[in-house]
Amino acid sequence: MLHEQIIILGLIGLIAGLMSGMFGIGGGSVRIPLLNLAGLPLLTAFAINIFVIPFSSCVGAVSHRENIDKEIALYVIIGGTLGSVVGAFLAGLIPTLVLAVIFVVISIITIVGIYLDRIASGFSKKLVPSLKNIIVGSFCLNLITGMRGGSGGSLFPPFLRAMHLDIHKAIATSLFVTIFTALAAVIIYWQRGNISWLPALFVLMGSMIGARVGSKLSLKTKPFWLEIGLSVLIGSLALITVYKAL
Repeated sequence: MLHEQIIILGLIGLIAGLMSGMFGIGGGSVRIPLLNLAGLPLLTAFAINIFVIPFSSCVGAVSHRENIDKEIALYVIIGGTLGSVVGAFLAGLIPTLVLAVIFVVISIITIVGIYLDRIASGFSKKLVPSLKNIIVGSFCLNLITGMRGGSGGSLFPPFLRAMHLDIHKAIATSLFVTIFTALAAVIIYWQRGNISWLPALFVLMGSMIGARVGSKLSLKTKPFWLEIGLSVLIGSLALITVYKAL
Protein backbone atom coordinates (compact mmCIF):
# COMPACT_ATOMS: atom_id res chain seq x y z
CA MET A 1 0.00 0.00 0.00
CA LEU A 2 1.35 3.43 -0.99
CA HIS A 3 2.25 5.98 1.68
CA GLU A 4 -0.30 8.42 0.22
CA GLN A 5 -3.08 5.86 0.62
CA ILE A 6 -2.07 5.16 4.22
CA ILE A 7 -2.16 8.88 5.03
CA ILE A 8 -5.56 9.32 3.34
CA LEU A 9 -7.07 6.34 5.19
CA GLY A 10 -5.67 7.60 8.49
CA LEU A 11 -7.09 11.09 7.90
CA ILE A 12 -10.49 9.66 7.01
CA GLY A 13 -10.45 7.75 10.30
CA LEU A 14 -9.29 10.84 12.20
CA ILE A 15 -12.09 13.06 10.85
CA ALA A 16 -14.80 10.45 11.43
CA GLY A 17 -13.44 9.65 14.91
CA LEU A 18 -13.44 13.33 15.83
CA MET A 19 -17.12 13.64 14.87
CA SER A 20 -17.88 10.42 16.73
CA GLY A 21 -16.29 11.51 20.00
CA MET A 22 -17.67 15.04 19.75
CA PHE A 23 -21.31 14.25 18.98
CA GLY A 24 -21.76 10.60 20.00
CA ILE A 25 -22.33 9.34 16.46
CA GLY A 26 -20.89 6.14 15.03
CA GLY A 27 -19.01 8.09 12.37
CA GLY A 28 -20.21 5.98 9.45
CA SER A 29 -22.05 8.81 7.71
CA VAL A 30 -18.68 10.57 7.44
CA ARG A 31 -16.43 7.53 7.04
CA ILE A 32 -18.37 5.60 4.36
CA PRO A 33 -18.62 8.31 1.65
CA LEU A 34 -14.98 9.30 2.19
CA LEU A 35 -13.78 5.69 1.90
CA ASN A 36 -15.87 5.25 -1.22
CA LEU A 37 -14.43 8.49 -2.61
CA ALA A 38 -10.93 7.15 -1.84
CA GLY A 39 -11.59 4.25 -4.24
CA LEU A 40 -12.92 1.47 -2.01
CA PRO A 41 -16.05 -0.41 -3.17
CA LEU A 42 -19.18 0.63 -1.29
CA LEU A 43 -19.71 -2.75 0.41
CA THR A 44 -16.05 -2.75 1.55
CA ALA A 45 -16.54 0.78 2.92
CA PHE A 46 -19.62 -0.46 4.80
CA ALA A 47 -17.64 -3.36 6.26
CA ILE A 48 -14.61 -1.26 7.30
CA ASN A 49 -16.89 1.29 8.91
CA ILE A 50 -18.73 -1.33 10.95
CA PHE A 51 -15.41 -2.94 11.97
CA VAL A 52 -14.02 0.40 13.22
CA ILE A 53 -17.10 1.61 15.14
CA PRO A 54 -16.87 -0.65 18.24
CA PHE A 55 -13.26 0.42 18.87
CA SER A 56 -13.69 4.16 18.28
CA SER A 57 -16.97 4.22 20.21
CA CYS A 58 -15.28 2.44 23.11
CA VAL A 59 -12.62 5.18 23.27
CA GLY A 60 -15.36 7.84 23.31
CA ALA A 61 -17.51 5.96 25.82
CA VAL A 62 -14.60 5.68 28.28
CA SER A 63 -14.13 9.45 28.15
CA HIS A 64 -17.88 10.05 28.60
CA ARG A 65 -18.40 7.18 31.08
CA GLU A 66 -19.80 9.34 33.91
CA ASN A 67 -22.69 10.49 31.70
CA ILE A 68 -23.84 7.07 30.44
CA ASP A 69 -27.44 6.19 31.35
CA LYS A 70 -26.98 2.44 31.82
CA GLU A 71 -30.68 1.54 32.16
CA ILE A 72 -31.73 3.25 28.92
CA ALA A 73 -28.55 1.98 27.22
CA LEU A 74 -29.66 -1.61 27.83
CA TYR A 75 -32.98 -1.02 26.06
CA VAL A 76 -31.28 0.69 23.11
CA ILE A 77 -28.76 -2.15 22.81
CA ILE A 78 -31.59 -4.71 22.57
CA GLY A 79 -33.53 -2.85 19.88
CA GLY A 80 -30.49 -1.47 18.11
CA THR A 81 -28.69 -4.81 17.83
CA LEU A 82 -31.74 -6.44 16.28
CA GLY A 83 -32.01 -3.55 13.82
CA SER A 84 -28.30 -3.77 12.96
CA VAL A 85 -28.47 -7.48 12.18
CA VAL A 86 -31.55 -7.16 9.96
CA GLY A 87 -30.11 -4.06 8.27
CA ALA A 88 -26.77 -5.76 7.58
CA PHE A 89 -28.54 -8.70 5.93
CA LEU A 90 -30.55 -6.27 3.76
CA ALA A 91 -27.53 -4.09 2.84
CA GLY A 92 -27.35 -3.70 -0.91
CA LEU A 93 -30.84 -5.07 -1.55
CA ILE A 94 -32.76 -1.80 -1.22
CA PRO A 95 -32.31 0.84 -4.00
CA THR A 96 -29.90 3.59 -2.91
CA LEU A 97 -32.34 6.41 -3.72
CA VAL A 98 -35.09 4.82 -1.63
CA LEU A 99 -32.70 4.46 1.30
CA ALA A 100 -31.57 8.06 0.88
CA VAL A 101 -35.14 9.39 1.00
CA ILE A 102 -35.96 7.31 4.09
CA PHE A 103 -32.74 8.43 5.77
CA VAL A 104 -33.47 12.12 5.08
CA VAL A 105 -37.00 11.85 6.49
CA ILE A 106 -35.70 10.13 9.63
CA SER A 107 -32.90 12.72 9.92
CA ILE A 108 -35.40 15.60 9.84
CA ILE A 109 -37.51 13.91 12.50
CA THR A 110 -34.49 13.32 14.74
CA ILE A 111 -33.29 16.92 14.37
CA VAL A 112 -36.73 18.04 15.55
CA GLY A 113 -36.32 15.60 18.44
CA ILE A 114 -33.32 17.56 19.75
CA TYR A 115 -35.51 20.63 20.31
CA LEU A 116 -38.84 18.88 20.90
CA ASP A 117 -39.10 19.96 24.54
CA ARG A 118 -38.93 23.60 23.39
CA ILE A 119 -40.97 23.62 20.18
CA ALA A 120 -43.70 21.21 21.29
CA SER A 121 -43.46 20.85 25.04
CA GLY A 122 -46.92 19.29 25.37
CA PHE A 123 -46.12 16.50 22.93
CA SER A 124 -42.64 16.07 24.41
CA LYS A 125 -44.11 15.36 27.84
CA LYS A 126 -46.20 12.56 26.33
CA LEU A 127 -43.07 10.80 25.06
CA VAL A 128 -42.22 8.44 27.87
CA PRO A 129 -38.79 6.72 27.79
CA SER A 130 -40.47 3.34 28.31
CA LEU A 131 -39.05 -0.09 27.48
CA LYS A 132 -41.31 -0.38 24.42
CA ASN A 133 -40.67 3.11 23.03
CA ILE A 134 -36.88 2.86 23.30
CA ILE A 135 -36.59 -0.69 21.90
CA VAL A 136 -38.93 0.00 18.96
CA GLY A 137 -37.35 3.38 18.23
CA SER A 138 -33.78 2.09 18.32
CA PHE A 139 -34.72 -0.93 16.19
CA CYS A 140 -36.21 1.30 13.47
CA LEU A 141 -33.24 3.69 13.48
CA ASN A 142 -30.69 0.89 13.26
CA LEU A 143 -32.64 -0.98 10.61
CA ILE A 144 -32.43 2.06 8.31
CA THR A 145 -28.82 2.99 9.06
CA GLY A 146 -27.80 -0.69 9.04
CA MET A 147 -28.90 -1.00 5.41
CA ARG A 148 -26.43 1.83 4.71
CA GLY A 149 -23.54 0.15 6.52
CA GLY A 150 -23.99 2.19 9.69
CA SER A 151 -24.66 1.45 13.35
CA GLY A 152 -27.43 3.95 14.10
CA GLY A 153 -25.03 6.22 15.97
CA SER A 154 -25.76 9.31 13.88
CA LEU A 155 -29.42 9.21 14.91
CA PHE A 156 -29.16 7.90 18.48
CA PRO A 157 -28.22 11.20 20.22
CA PRO A 158 -31.27 13.12 18.88
CA PHE A 159 -33.50 10.12 19.63
CA LEU A 160 -32.21 9.92 23.20
CA ARG A 161 -32.56 13.69 23.52
CA ALA A 162 -36.25 13.28 22.61
CA MET A 163 -36.43 10.61 25.32
CA HIS A 164 -35.56 13.38 27.84
CA LEU A 165 -31.83 12.77 28.27
CA ASP A 166 -29.72 15.92 28.33
CA ILE A 167 -27.32 16.27 25.41
CA HIS A 168 -24.22 15.13 27.32
CA LYS A 169 -25.99 11.97 28.54
CA ALA A 170 -27.41 11.36 25.06
CA ILE A 171 -23.93 11.53 23.51
CA ALA A 172 -22.36 9.30 26.17
CA THR A 173 -25.13 6.70 26.00
CA SER A 174 -25.02 6.67 22.20
CA LEU A 175 -21.28 5.99 22.18
CA PHE A 176 -21.67 3.14 24.67
CA VAL A 177 -24.57 1.59 22.76
CA THR A 178 -22.90 1.65 19.34
CA ILE A 179 -20.12 -0.60 20.65
CA PHE A 180 -22.64 -3.43 20.86
CA THR A 181 -24.94 -2.61 17.95
CA ALA A 182 -21.98 -2.50 15.55
CA LEU A 183 -20.43 -5.75 16.84
CA ALA A 184 -23.49 -7.70 15.74
CA ALA A 185 -23.12 -6.42 12.17
CA VAL A 186 -19.32 -6.95 12.14
CA ILE A 187 -19.88 -10.72 12.36
CA ILE A 188 -22.09 -10.70 9.27
CA TYR A 189 -19.65 -8.63 7.15
CA TRP A 190 -16.73 -10.73 8.41
CA GLN A 191 -18.39 -14.02 7.44
CA ARG A 192 -19.17 -12.64 3.98
CA GLY A 193 -15.50 -11.67 3.52
CA ASN A 194 -16.26 -7.95 2.96
CA ILE A 195 -13.63 -6.55 5.36
CA SER A 196 -10.38 -5.41 3.74
CA TRP A 197 -8.08 -5.77 6.75
CA LEU A 198 -5.10 -3.57 5.93
CA PRO A 199 -7.11 -0.43 5.05
CA ALA A 200 -9.36 -1.18 8.04
CA LEU A 201 -6.40 -1.07 10.44
CA PHE A 202 -5.20 2.35 9.21
CA VAL A 203 -8.73 3.77 9.39
CA LEU A 204 -9.05 2.28 12.87
CA MET A 205 -5.88 3.98 14.14
CA GLY A 206 -7.01 7.38 12.89
CA SER A 207 -10.53 6.89 14.24
CA MET A 208 -9.37 6.02 17.75
CA ILE A 209 -7.16 9.11 17.94
CA GLY A 210 -9.97 11.29 16.59
CA ALA A 211 -12.52 9.80 19.02
CA ARG A 212 -10.29 10.59 21.99
CA VAL A 213 -9.75 14.20 20.92
CA GLY A 214 -13.42 14.68 20.02
CA SER A 215 -14.57 13.31 23.37
CA LYS A 216 -12.35 15.72 25.28
CA LEU A 217 -13.70 18.64 23.24
CA SER A 218 -17.30 17.48 23.75
CA LEU A 219 -17.00 17.40 27.54
CA LYS A 220 -15.78 21.01 27.50
CA THR A 221 -18.48 22.27 25.11
CA LYS A 222 -21.72 23.84 26.33
CA PRO A 223 -24.94 21.86 25.61
CA PHE A 224 -26.32 24.64 23.37
CA TRP A 225 -23.39 24.42 20.96
CA LEU A 226 -23.42 20.61 20.97
CA GLU A 227 -27.10 20.65 19.98
CA ILE A 228 -26.46 23.18 17.21
CA GLY A 229 -23.42 21.27 15.95
CA LEU A 230 -25.26 17.94 16.00
CA SER A 231 -28.22 19.44 14.11
CA VAL A 232 -25.97 20.93 11.42
CA LEU A 233 -23.99 17.69 11.10
CA ILE A 234 -27.08 15.48 10.69
CA GLY A 235 -28.65 17.91 8.21
CA SER A 236 -25.45 18.06 6.15
CA LEU A 237 -25.09 14.27 6.12
CA ALA A 238 -28.70 13.90 4.97
CA LEU A 239 -28.08 16.28 2.03
CA ILE A 240 -24.86 14.46 1.10
CA THR A 241 -26.77 11.16 1.17
CA VAL A 242 -29.35 12.49 -1.28
CA TYR A 243 -26.67 13.99 -3.54
CA LYS A 244 -24.77 10.70 -3.75
CA ALA A 245 -27.99 8.78 -4.43
CA LEU A 246 -29.01 10.94 -7.42
